Amino acid sequence: MKPDWDKLIKEFADHATTLIADVDCTTEGKALCDKAGVRGYPTIKHGDPNNLEDYKGGRDFKALQKFAQGLKPSCSPAKLDLCDDDMKAKIQELQKLSPADLGAQIKEQETAMEAAEKTFTDEVDKLQKRYQELQEEKEAAQEKITASGLGLMKSVQAHAGKKAEL
Repeated sequence: MKPDWDKLIKEFADHATTLIADVDCTTEGKALCDKAGVRGYPTIKHGDPNNLEDYKGGRDFKALQKFAQGLKPSCSPAKLDLCDDDMKAKIQELQKLSPADLGAQIKEQETAMEAAEKTFTDEVDKLQKRYQELQEEKEAAQEKITASGLGLMKSVQAHAGKKAEL
């Protein structure tokens, strides 16, 4: 994917409204990646820099190019003229809040997001442990079956079949 991404960066280098860039989340870009919610690599995000969304499309050049060509400035507090009436009203309501109240609401939502992530990872851990248990149970059962003479039974059956053919 990296060569296709680099090609896309070059194609959009001088674009007036669309920025195609990459960030190394393992070094200097780690803080930015943490803020944007990057959990795995490679991750592609798009949209308002303060409200980035996950890209879920294809990863080849043609798919990335088609998506990037369709990007347009979007509704945001800085671009209210691009918002529909409902979104304008939501933004204006949030703008009326004090910085402390807005910060508290953001913190509340971030806490809920973290809780959802924790629930997910906890449940995946449980599934992984259960998978390991089932794998070990299967292997033990297969060993027991093999030790009980399954291979010998198959050999006897095959030998009897050959005798019957003669």
